Amino acid sequence: MEFLERKHAFKMKKILPTPFKGFNGISAGIILVCILTGLFILSFAIGRYPISPGDVVKVLVSHVIPIDQTWPDVLNTVVTHIRLPRILAAMMVGASLALAGASFQGLFRNPLVSPDILGVSSGAGFGAALAILLNGNQLMIQVSAFSFALLAVLISYGIGKLVKGNQTLSLILAGMAIASLFGAMLALMKYIADPIDQLPAITYWLMGSLASVGQKGLLYSAMPIILGIVILILIRWRFNVLAMGEEEAMALGVDTGKLRTIIVICCTMITASSVCISGTIGWVGLVIPHVSRVMVGPNHKRLLPVSLLMGAIFLLFIDNIARVVASVEIPIGILTAIIGVPFFVYLLSRKNRGWA
Repeated sequence: MEFLERKHAFKMKKILPTPFKGFNGISAGIILVCILTGLFILSFAIGRYPISPGDVVKVLVSHVIPIDQTWPDVLNTVVTHIRLPRILAAMMVGASLALAGASFQGLFRNPLVSPDILGVSSGAGFGAALAILLNGNQLMIQVSAFSFALLAVLISYGIGKLVKGNQTLSLILAGMAIASLFGAMLALMKYIADPIDQLPAITYWLMGSLASVGQKGLLYSAMPIILGIVILILIRWRFNVLAMGEEEAMALGVDTGKLRTIIVICCTMITASSVCISGTIGWVGLVIPHVSRVMVGPNHKRLLPVSLLMGAIFLLFIDNIARVVASVEIPIGILTAIIGVPFFVYLLSRKNRGWA
């Protein structure tokens, strides 16, 4: 098994050499954790209400270690109840989308695969639009988005299993078909929505935003996200076996059908949970795995943890920009596209192109 993994890694290095010599997974992880920690503290100081990093540390530490309060109560409210849930949500959503994107790219062996390949985003968009039309509250919108996201993937997976032949290709085609179906139903919801009140709410949700994230919604979404992330990280070495091909993986005793099902379920859980609290945020799950692959190479033992950290850093950075770049908050999905597309084009224009 170890020999075949080394053989796979050597073959993938020919396709996509790692430009950072000596930049292994451990060193990359340490650097990224330090960057994420610094950005986490700095994010509290960004906003309409100025807060110094020192005060941020004091407020956060006070919830762990009893210390005398020398700051006003309003500062504690801003840090704990307003900015902390949003910052944690940005990190969690970014990490989830990047990890799901890297996992799906490894599963389907396709560099253009993103977390919504099986119709998650389209299903969630339809569910959110339906809840908005029914005048549901924020919790109802999240529950409806999550439910229809799962439904879209279940239908896609069921159709893919019914079709004989290449299971991977069948699953991708089924996902495209279901995404198109829910996209059409979403267009119908927008057509019949009230143009004064409901249509702007649907449009804003589809553009993606973390402005309405609360502690309760974050807690509900965190449970399936953490479970899915832990499982994917624990089985990340098996992605290297899948990348060798279906026949070689089965020859090594790997149940590819069962493994594919586990990966799809975990990616669906973390993607659906993320989309239901943030709306549709594109390009994170497509671009970040490519950036991570350039940093540490194609070995999924290193690629998945680095993608997770890179996704958290990227979306937290973008959300900070969305909060301060204009007097009115810009939807985060717009900024991820504006920044992600040019960077992705740059990656494609490199001489040493490829993927693993």
